[in-house]
Amino acid sequence: MTTPHPLTSGFGLIVIGDEILSGKRQDKHLTKVIELLAARGLRLRWARYVGDDRDAITDVLRQAFASADVVFATGGIGATPDDHTRQAAAAALGVEAVLHPEAKALIEQRMREVAAEQGVPFEPDRPDNVHRLNMGVFPRGARIIPNPYNRIPGFSCDGPGGGTVHFVPGFPVMAWPMIEWVLDTHYRDRFGADAQQERSVIVFGGIEATLTPLMERIEAEHPGVKVFSLPSVDHPEYGRHIELGVKGAADAVGAAYDALLTGLRAMSVRLGPELVRSGDASKQGMTHQNGSS
Repeated sequence: MTTPHPLTSGFGLIVIGDEILSGKRQDKHLTKVIELLAARGLRLRWARYVGDDRDAITDVLRQAFASADVVFATGGIGATPDDHTRQAAAAALGVEAVLHPEAKALIEQRMREVAAEQGVPFEPDRPDNVHRLNMGVFPRGARIIPNPYNRIPGFSCDGPGGGTVHFVPGFPVMAWPMIEWVLDTHYRDRFGADAQQERSVIVFGGIEATLTPLMERIEAEHPGVKVFSLPSVDHPEYGRHIELGVKGAADAVGAAYDALLTGLRAMSVRLGPELVRSGDASKQGMTHQNGSS
């Protein structure tokens, strides 16, 4: 069972694969993991992309294991020559890679099912079937992540620094339900811990340099709240504008946002619609409030 992490730790994502960096395939994991976390009142704090280079993967994983974070790593856990994640994980932990007995049983079960579907006998000693067992060679001490799609499991490992990395395939149809299983099985006690709210307003024709002193003052006066600005020069509806807002715990955002509006009105800038976004598991999405002037 995964050791509980302190609430000060964050969630991270490592997306592995040359096909992502080359543009051959578009990454879908980042937006989905953000969605899966937000649905549980959690949030993603960082993400990294790395190609199919064993040394590079080892270095990224070593950093993840040395942190206090909960990290999902997608891709590279197969058994072809361009799959390096399993071996890199073992190297990052400084342990040997061994055939996990439960993974072996699951892979053999899958091979039996495929043989039955094809109407042929299951031959465990056939070279290709022996090779398939490599997909169950994990760092010593790894724990299984069940794969509801085809039984070929992922795995989880704890690092010496307190970080835990959960390894899943690169295929979304497998990876996403496996990530959900990890969250619902091991981190349910953290649900809602990172629930945040954003409140913002459209500032027509705004200039960030002019607004910066107000932004800095709001952050200084409201600890734990972050101020953000999203400028746009060619929005089809608002034209040139800045979406200026605050984000943080719901009970802290209200006062900070009121102070932001007060400061903007004192500057006599023209304000447009107000927006509210919630990352709470029970209140997802975005709502518009009446515009300001």
